[in-house]
Amino acid sequence: MSLARNLFLPDPEATGALAAALAASRPELAVVHLHGDLGAGKSTLARAWLRALGVTGPVRSPTYTLVERYPLAGGGEALHLDLYRIGDAGELEFLGLDDADARLWLVEWPERGAAALPAADLEVALEVNGTGRACRLAFRGPAGAAWLSGFDSECRLRGLPEP
Repeated sequence: MSLARNLFLPDPEATGALAAALAASRPELAVVHLHGDLGAGKSTLARAWLRALGVTGPVRSPTYTLVERYPLAGGGEALHLDLYRIGDAGELEFLGLDDADARLWLVEWPERGAAALPAADLEVALEVNGTGRACRLAFRGPAGAAWLSGFDSECRLRGLPEP
């Protein structure tokens, strides 16, 4: 069984549906690494994902703050990190992530955080494809494998194209 899925997201509504399916099927603790060039849709997906988890109020981009924290209705918090501006993985030590009660990590530009980040349960690669986005989901480890089963069910329920 492949632990990867390829999708085409033709518009923001499809990105929102993907985010909702990922949010509904995620394990209790999940680390997601978001890959893609500038403008590929990483922040758009993260914002839609946080909305799907019930986050209300402003969902700010962490481009300058590096990390934004959002309380989750079921307890704990979601962390949205944008590591584009860091020069060295050691800089993460100053963000106070060790004491975070994080249930979800959404990390943009994870390659800049290297070994200072927890391993990903899901790697999302986005790229511009015409007027839409090509999206590759790679589920990792035992948590990722369990997540994939729930994700496929959510896709069917939400009418997303079969990967």
